[in-house]
Amino acid sequence: MTRYILSFDQGTTSSRVMIFDSHGQVVATAQQEFAQHFPQSGWVEHDPQDLWQSSLECAREAIRTLSSKISNFNVTQLSAIGITNQRETTLVWERASGKPVYPAIVWQDRRTADICRQWLPFADTIREKTGLLLDPYFSASKIRWILDHIDHGQARAEAGELVFGTVDTWLIWQLTQGAEHVTDATNASRTMMFDIHQQQWDSELLSQFKIPSSMLPRVCDSAAHFGDLDLGLIDESWTGTIVPIAGVAGDQQAALIGQGCWQRGMVKSTYGTGCFVVANTGEQALTSNYKLLTTVAYRLNGQVTYALEGSIFMAGATIQWLRDGLKIIDNAGMTEAMAENTGYSHSVYMVPAFVGLGAPYWDADARGAILGLTRDSGIQEIVTAGLQAVCYQTRDLLEAMAKDGVSTSILRVDGGMVKNNWLMQCLADTLGVSVERPAVTETTALGAAMLAGIYVGLYSPEQSLLPTERTFECKLDDETREFLYEGWLASVKRIGNNQEPLNISAI
Repeated sequence: MTRYILSFDQGTTSSRVMIFDSHGQVVATAQQEFAQHFPQSGWVEHDPQDLWQSSLECAREAIRTLSSKISNFNVTQLSAIGITNQRETTLVWERASGKPVYPAIVWQDRRTADICRQWLPFADTIREKTGLLLDPYFSASKIRWILDHIDHGQARAEAGELVFGTVDTWLIWQLTQGAEHVTDATNASRTMMFDIHQQQWDSELLSQFKIPSSMLPRVCDSAAHFGDLDLGLIDESWTGTIVPIAGVAGDQQAALIGQGCWQRGMVKSTYGTGCFVVANTGEQALTSNYKLLTTVAYRLNGQVTYALEGSIFMAGATIQWLRDGLKIIDNAGMTEAMAENTGYSHSVYMVPAFVGLGAPYWDADARGAILGLTRDSGIQEIVTAGLQAVCYQTRDLLEAMAKDGVSTSILRVDGGMVKNNWLMQCLADTLGVSVERPAVTETTALGAAMLAGIYVGLYSPEQSLLPTERTFECKLDDETREFLYEGWLASVKRIGNNQEPLNISAI
């Protein structure tokens, strides 16, 4: 009997469910977008019920699609469930009722910058224990803000009435109908409350943040038993079929696994709403001198593998802004032809710091800008500059990693944006390395499925299931590449209150 893994991929702008067979091939998929809420400048929220209901409906659709394709399919062939998720997004809900007390505060949200400034005396301790920089990006300050802005928040938390979770925890709570309050080590490592060396919630930091430990979920390996789903929750006709939730990882760690980056020194970059470059550093929790993050890549059988990560807040979200904000394109697919017509020979630079700048700048107060406009500039130049900004920011990260001792000549890429051939060639030209695009570009769901499959024995640890579909080689001469990148560095230097950019062009 063929066995399948159902994988939830709950992202920033949409929820997706994919079903994989024993060879890692996608046999069914469903996707649903949901509303984005921007109550104030720099604020980004989701309705927690949107995250859950869209995921639930995608699971129902994917299973029904598989049933229609395979005449003898039975839901008992679903061996396990994997979950991957937008990471630092923060939810707080009532333990008794499961009702959220506030909308989910999204990882992009910058409202807690003032709280982080108050925590500056603890910045070194935070970095030493969690591997993270003190920043609104992470969950801790979001929890603090929620408790400060709901009625009797602190008192209710201390009384054990409220619980916290990242999106994986919220989904598991829903899937198990409140039976399990749990997360995995990768998601815990993104909260700014988890000691990545001791692999436990840190009591000193919790005390400084005034966050009760009773709010926090139990932390498991990335491949573990997180609870059970009765499929009757998805469709009453499937009641009584129990499927274990067996693999969980934050989206970027899941993509690292999906890309088969099991060995130290392997690097992947995911291009979705944001861009995230992650390098496997093995058993060493490498501390960056250039504001990159030290994080948990995955934890299997109690053994931790670490990673070095650089985060870019706006990648696909920049193109979404061009579509929905400026309304100068109808869809993302238009950008490839527009960039091909424009090429590199224009003067426009876009710095998409709409919600601040991530690594290696980490400037929460920076805001976006378009520079170098002339009378000849038009829509095509602005769109092309938006695509190029993704490439320049990736180079910021890769060169910072090289300074930290992790260099690569091959970058494995995934995510929705990598379907754009012009962007991938621009990426290879900007970086001066080979860019490998896999046959399946949505590797986050695959990574979660692999973790679940490892737990139930369907897949093997360190197995790679993704063949390369195309490799893009650098075609740009060194002089032009450096000239274009210097223009980017100069543009970043001119915006916001950011610190002096890292002079990585001299590496």
